[in-house]
Amino acid sequence: MSVHLGYVFLFVPDVEAAVSFYERAFGLNCRYRDEEGMFAEMETGTTVLAFAEDGFASQANGVPHRPSRPEEAPPGVSLTLVSDSVSADWDLAVDAGAEPVAAPAEKPWGQVVGYLRDPNGVIVEVASAVEYDDA
Repeated sequence: MSVHLGYVFLFVPDVEAAVSFYERAFGLNCRYRDEEGMFAEMETGTTVLAFAEDGFASQANGVPHRPSRPEEAPPGVSLTLVSDSVSADWDLAVDAGAEPVAAPAEKPWGQVVGYLRDPNGVIVEVASAVEYDDA
């Protein structure tokens, strides 16, 4: 058996607002929007970041979920966007409306990481690539 991570879905109250934020904040491109505004996909490399309207999960597959909201504790998941310019991209996201959580800082393992909350309350980690030793 062979599997890979193809999609990450964020269920949001306003798909177009989420798409607009991720375009402005991180320069991601929307590759698909449905006509009803219930679903959209963003290009992020090999894994697609998708947004679906809050009710979509229950309607499409009968699976209820806890909505993500900025006034509540963040969901038990985070997105990591790998950047060549962490501080600049973190600043751009804050300027686009993200809530700062922790400014970019170098971690003991050498990676630079900053944390934000998107307008829906999801934690977004902006991080440099992890460098592994070949040994």
